[in-house]
Parts: sequence; C-alpha cells; structure tokens
Amino acid sequence: MAKKPEPTPDLPVYLFTGFLDAGKTRFIQETLEDSRFHKGERTLLLLCEEGEEEYEPTHFCAPNVFLKTVESESDLTTANLAAMAAEVRPERVIVEYNGMWTLDTLYQNLPENWVVAQEFLFCDAQTFLTYNANMRQLMVDKLKSAELVVLNRYNDDMDRMELHKVIRGVSRRCDIAYEYASDGHVDYDDIEDPLPFDIEAPIVEIADRDYAIWYRDMSEETKKYHGKTVRFKGRCLQRAGIPKGSFVIGRHVMTCCVEDIQFAGIICNWDKAAEVENESWAIITAKLENRFHRAYGRKGPVLQVESLEPAEKPEEAVATFY
Repeated sequence: MAKKPEPTPDLPVYLFTGFLDAGKTRFIQETLEDSRFHKGERTLLLLCEEGEEEYEPTHFCAPNVFLKTVESESDLTTANLAAMAAEVRPERVIVEYNGMWTLDTLYQNLPENWVVAQEFLFCDAQTFLTYNANMRQLMVDKLKSAELVVLNRYNDDMDRMELHKVIRGVSRRCDIAYEYASDGHVDYDDIEDPLPFDIEAPIVEIADRDYAIWYRDMSEETKKYHGKTVRFKGRCLQRAGIPKGSFVIGRHVMTCCVEDIQFAGIICNWDKAAEVENESWAIITAKLENRFHRAYGRKGPVLQVESLEPAEKPEEAVATFY
C-alpha cells in the first residue's frame, strides 16, 4: 500500500503594510540585524515597492536572506510566489507590501501552505489623517486585519484621540503604538473605548446609530453576548436555504465607502418565522445564543425571538461606525 505523501509544512509569512516612507524598510532592516529574530533562517524578503531607503544585507546579523522584487500588483500571483519559494526554499517569508495595492490581492494569491503569522501596519503620524481623508478605502484595507499599528514620527502636539478614533473606527482588536520622533521611544495606546450601550442591562438596547459597532463587537466576541437579551431595529429577510422556523434580521453596514457596503445579519429562530414579511423593518427583542445553526454550518450568533414589532425604516438605513 502506497504511503500518503507528507503534508507540506506551513510557511510563516510576516507581513508589513503601510504607505511609502512609513518606516517599513527601516523596521525590517533593524529586525534582521537583531539576533533574537534572525539566526540565519532561510528568509525570502519580498519587496513590493521601492522607497527612499534601501536594504543593507551586509548589516544583517546572519546570512540566508534572499531579496526578491514584485514590480506590479498583477505580478503578485500564486505561480510567481510558488516559483520564488521553490528557488529560495525559505523557512519564512517577510513581505514589505505596497500601500497602494489591496491586501485581497495578496491573500487571494498566497500559495496554499503560506500562512500569515503576523501583520503590522506602519504609518507616519504626521500624514496619517491626510492619507485617511484622501485614500480612506486603502487605509481601511490596511487597518482591518493589522495586529499592530505603529504610528511613527509622533509628538505630543498631535491629537492622539483623533488618531485613535480613526483606527478604532475600523478595528477594535489591534494594538496601537506611538513612536516618538524625538528619541524613538514607544508608547502603547491605553485609551478605553466604552461601548455606546450597556451590555449588563437586563435588555441591551442598540440604537440605530450604534448597530455597526454592536454587530462588530458581537461578531468578534460572540461568547460575551451569550444569554443576553438584545433589542434593535433591523430589516427582516426571508431567503431560500434558511431552515424552516428561521429568518434573518440585520442592517447594511458601511465601513468606509459605498463600494464596501454589506448586509450584516443574524439568524433568528421563531415559531412564527413563516409569517415575517420579507424586506420588512421591525424592532426585535431576543435572547442571543452562541450555538450551531444549519444556516451557518458552524457555531454563531442565533437570536431566539421574544417579540417582533413592525417599525418604520430608519432615517439612515445604512449603519456606519461614525
């Protein structure tokens, strides 16, 4: 009997994103000069843009770093990445990503065994708000999955709360670090973000303006809401494939712009589900449970309906984070 081939081991990818001159090259250079990170592992350093700074491989604390360049976003294909890996035979990959390219291009083309181990976003604190105002969609693209956001060239004359609010408007999970221009020391963000509703109330009341914030928090920490009774206004949907006795309620949510509007809905169980009018608006009161449902095919938030009252469409039908 032929032996099954051994599975290909995962190849960890360390992803550094940000716009031009945000400090990515300097940080990667210093990291590869640090023996705590680089002990000579075969490393594919993938460069997706050219900044003012250049790498100095002679300063790396160990050899076996192989630089490869991707000239255009269209060259970022699974075949090209796999060919580089076959040539270099790396133990890990470091990617300095182009801020003008979307992360979906990279994630959709990663070879099967390439796994993003860490993702960091570097930004110049002095230009962060300008980039956010003028290239909001690209900024959201980089913020949405970053584990750490580093705001370098920071000083205390800047409005830290304004920077904080932009980042937290996209992600409540990432860490935020402020690197001072004066001496390079780093402060970590410790601003508390109280939720705009009382999660400990007998009924958690979700205002129309807070649906997007609640839905994201509930999706990220569903277990926190298990057993809680919630009340909010939403649009009811009847769809093929939803099991008998269930329907969907939710709102369209916009993260940054019209192009990214998506319906953010939750499965509801109710013995009167068949009577719910499709596309109707209602105020729902329900107990939320984190449980398996056939509509998800896995565990997820399920609302056990206590009451459903007809309601008028809200003035702002699309929920936002602002």
